[in-house]
Amino acid sequence: MTSTEDSDRPDTLPAPIEDLSALHGVPYEMPSALDAFYRIYVRAQVRYAGTILGDKEAAKTVVRRLYHHLAMNWAAVQLEECGAEAYAWRNLKRLVDDQAREPFAEDPLAAVLAARDRTHAAHEAAREMLRAMRSRMADLDSPAGLYTAMSSLPERQFDVIVLHYALGYCSQQVAHIMGIHPSTVRTHRRLARERIAARLGIDLGDDDEEKE
Repeated sequence: MTSTEDSDRPDTLPAPIEDLSALHGVPYEMPSALDAFYRIYVRAQVRYAGTILGDKEAAKTVVRRLYHHLAMNWAAVQLEECGAEAYAWRNLKRLVDDQAREPFAEDPLAAVLAARDRTHAAHEAAREMLRAMRSRMADLDSPAGLYTAMSSLPERQFDVIVLHYALGYCSQQVAHIMGIHPSTVRTHRRLARERIAARLGIDLGDDDEEKE
């Protein structure tokens, strides 16, 4: 699994305390709960956005927008039935999609295709999946089929695979990041593996399912 590399260095992350010193011209002080939330989740959010977009600076732009949104709505966010984590994750994904569409603003069809393009993230996840299960995939002639299978996963399954294999988070961490239960994470991972195995016509086995 991959390390956090340079994405964990403070200078590579958005600095919302400075960015949010004023919102629409109104002085703003980040609530302690939101500041704590930021410190817990920002690294994972930037790493995920960067993996999907293939651009660290674009990822930081997305996360800045996310925290501007959270700051403007924090009181309501805390009352969300799904929890602040799930709310933030849902909005992060929306902002990632918006960022992916921006270069194609004048071409709606190209924007739709760009929003569906998960090739970079699929390649990252597939590379780590191959490494984690080398013995099971030793007979694959090319990883291209795995990339395609990864890209065709349902959204939740794809996110779990990216967070787990490409970014190296365990089930408990993925659950916190996405705002879902760890058992749900494990279910999504199992279903994703089964879907990939069926598409490739191979047996992935269960040798790494409990390794976190």
